[in-house]
Amino acid sequence: MTDASFAPSASAEFVRGLPKAELHMHIEGSLEPELMFELAQRNGITLPFASVEEIRAAYDFSNLQDFLDIYYQGAGVLITEADFKDLALAYFQRLAADGGAHAEIFFDPQTHTDRGIAFDTVMNGLLAGMDEAEKTLGVTSKLILCFLRHLSEEAAFETLEQAKPWLAKLAGVGLDSSEVGHPPAKFARVLQASRDLGLKVVAHAGEEGPPAYVWEAIDLVKVDRIDHGNRALEDEALTARLVKDGITLTVCPLSNLKLCGVPSLDAHPAQADAGAGPEGDRQLRRPGLFRRLSAGELPGHRRRRGPDPRRHRHPGQEQLRRLVPDRRREGPADRGGRGLRGRSLSRAP
Repeated sequence: MTDASFAPSASAEFVRGLPKAELHMHIEGSLEPELMFELAQRNGITLPFASVEEIRAAYDFSNLQDFLDIYYQGAGVLITEADFKDLALAYFQRLAADGGAHAEIFFDPQTHTDRGIAFDTVMNGLLAGMDEAEKTLGVTSKLILCFLRHLSEEAAFETLEQAKPWLAKLAGVGLDSSEVGHPPAKFARVLQASRDLGLKVVAHAGEEGPPAYVWEAIDLVKVDRIDHGNRALEDEALTARLVKDGITLTVCPLSNLKLCGVPSLDAHPAQADAGAGPEGDRQLRRPGLFRRLSAGELPGHRRRRGPDPRRHRHPGQEQLRRLVPDRRREGPADRGGRGLRGRSLSRAP
């Protein structure tokens, strides 16, 4: 997400009109309470919540683990291919409504296979939703398989084996889930095996874990991108290295605020060091477990002086149009092509 350098008079219409790419989105985390209830009823699952309002009240997190607890609980309503398709489509519809043109979505197959849901069920459902979104909404997307870092490296290798028939549909692999106590080094071998199969490699690092985890991710794992990376800015040498190597961070300020990682958006390290830090793509983390933030709310966040958007075209519009591929003449089978250069994951140059 580009920096919101808008004049005080910036309008919701102007913000919504900017083409946007979302590069840090956990699709299971986009599950809204209404859809959670609908899928639970469809699949005969009893939820520990009596109403949508009770679920929303449970979205009062104090840390990452609080979020993960309800995240995995909510994922339990996803059973069939249709469920995963509906999950994906609901997210893409919200993205399109806010002017989104492209998304790279993380998914956690182990969350589902450990419940007895077939890997193929997850893939078929998500890909069906992605294809329909491209055809009906004009939103392109890529899929990133994440290994759950609180599980073992052996379990990650088992998941990679299950993914092999689907390699052409995957843009890359990553690490997510509980960070502290599970450094990138724990998964260095499986991530290298993934790279050997032609997949790009990303990793959540420096969200709650120390700067040392970011060092491991870039030196040992040799990631193509860091997801989060907030705490990297505590280490001047590490920040300089990220800048020197042009390593992108997909920073999620609202997520960090919601999970109490920062006391306010003004105190976020990416905000404080925006002028000197590494290249960053700020993400909204808009739907689902992090209360939906619409394009209409963006102008209210740290407005900055600049040209009147009603008279000047925002430079990000043309830049993003050049970077996001025009897929209108391509079919879903062509999904592995070019994305946002230097930012998104691409199967081939």
